[in-house]
Amino acid sequence: MRIFIILFITAVQIISPSPCLQAQDIIDVGKFSTAEPGETLPEGWQPLTFKKITSHTRYSLVKDGDSVVVKAVSEASASGLIRNIRIDPQKYPIIQWRWKVTNVYKNSDVTQKDGDDYPARIYITFEYDPGKIGFFDKIKYNLIKQFYGEYPPIGAINYIWASKAPIGTIAPNPYTERTKMIVVESGKKELDTWITEERNILDDFVAAFGGTPPMISGIGIMTDSDNTQESATAFYGDILLKQK
Repeated sequence: MRIFIILFITAVQIISPSPCLQAQDIIDVGKFSTAEPGETLPEGWQPLTFKKITSHTRYSLVKDGDSVVVKAVSEASASGLIRNIRIDPQKYPIIQWRWKVTNVYKNSDVTQKDGDDYPARIYITFEYDPGKIGFFDKIKYNLIKQFYGEYPPIGAINYIWASKAPIGTIAPNPYTERTKMIVVESGKKELDTWITEERNILDDFVAAFGGTPPMISGIGIMTDSDNTQESATAFYGDILLKQK
């Protein structure tokens, strides 16, 4: 989506410091199924909006079959929901979630700025680590910290439902090299079908960036269509992190 780098700055502005979690086998990052249907946001999750984008995706808790899920409706719009949560990916390397989309976009293109829209995405942000960037980037991060009071994340992985790109594609976001797009689903074959996904964050970080990932600083969901000016409806089920 447009100026995706704003994610890293906006998240600092609107979200409280990340809680550290006690050791357990599974971390329920988004336990949407235990919520009540309605307009209230899921517990622990907050809206993520962008200064130059006035049309926002609508998120609500709805009943779909026997479970409560998050419904996202995007009409030439962009915004997300994010949970700021500090987790060690070495201890919890596996992320699992369910999602369903009703359509893909005609003009979505993982390589182009004007195609940087997806009917569904799960994204993971990683906290700032001065040992992983160069001198001039350190200066930029220090300036942001002075202005906002916190360092922004150092990077992000986006697990996306693409329109055309082959499953398994790993590509830099067209707006910033610090965000990598990983195609988990693609095309129309599985439309209107609940799919359970599972990814190894450690393996994906190495494939996308190389090296060892820093601490996870946040996990979010987003359905956006501001670049393509199209529309989409998506559903997100429970999200969890677990040990191997």
